Amino acid sequence: MLSVQNEMQYKQSGLNNRMRKTIDISKLRGELREQESMSRHTSWKTGGAADYYYSPADIDDLSIFISAVPMEMPIIWVGFGSNLLVRDGGVSGVVISVVGVLDNLEFNNGNEICIGAGVPCVKAARFAAKQGLGGIEFLAGIPGSIGGALAMNAGAYGGEIWRNIKQVETINRKGERKIYAKEHFEIAYRSVSLPENEWFAACKIELDVSTKSVVESTIKKMLSERAEAQPLGQLSCGSVFRNPPNDHAAILIESCGLKGRNVGGACVSEKHANFIINMGDATSSDIEQLIELIQATVYEKHAVKLIPEVRVIGVSGGDK
Repeated sequence: MLSVQNEMQYKQSGLNNRMRKTIDISKLRGELREQESMSRHTSWKTGGAADYYYSPADIDDLSIFISAVPMEMPIIWVGFGSNLLVRDGGVSGVVISVVGVLDNLEFNNGNEICIGAGVPCVKAARFAAKQGLGGIEFLAGIPGSIGGALAMNAGAYGGEIWRNIKQVETINRKGERKIYAKEHFEIAYRSVSLPENEWFAACKIELDVSTKSVVESTIKKMLSERAEAQPLGQLSCGSVFRNPPNDHAAILIESCGLKGRNVGGACVSEKHANFIINMGDATSSDIEQLIELIQATVYEKHAVKLIPEVRVIGVSGGDK
């Protein structure tokens, strides 16, 4: 781990000249790591190393850092890595983690709450419940951060996060922070029109006035149903594929006899066919090959092209 507060350590770390010449480390308060294994930061526990991995101290520190990263270097944001497959060759460029950062969670007034991108979805749902506010109960069953949920319009049990969004704050490659109303974006199933090199930093959500007991009861029921239907406690990313229109990915996969099918250490869950499990020794290549096998099999039998919900980044092993 490299502390950006220690200039001598930074200079001796082997970080390339582009980073060293561009970033004024005296202005940074976060932590910069070189060749950080991304298997430590994904729920599948697979993946190669990122060239650079930065954990900012706060939004101001993040703004300074982002604006200083050389333009030719890709920047990738991650939260809890619950919807992420990092290829075995790792990630070229800079990975920014907002876990433990951008974690503001505040009751605004009336029926609004403000949530930072780094807040766990389950924490946001439970916070709203304590205020007697409903509408995002389904977030309690999504094992990711609010930033990721915003980027993919996460949903479950018929709910989607953008239905309740009032406005969002973003940060761009120049480190500029902007406020947008919901109407600024094109929103669809598991899709939001966020421009390249711009990321969600926070949001304001308008919720339904209810009671604490009612909302908490709904959350409890949803979590119970989730535990019954999904392979919790195993290494997975959650649902791998989007549901096709008027159908369910899990049903299509199961109908092809793919439950229990494996490639290396990656296996289609016996409990829920839209989950791929790392049985302990899977590589990212195993998982990606199994994803492709599922897609090809479902298309051959049903003429339906399954679209991955999981985000795949990085390069194949040996290609970096």
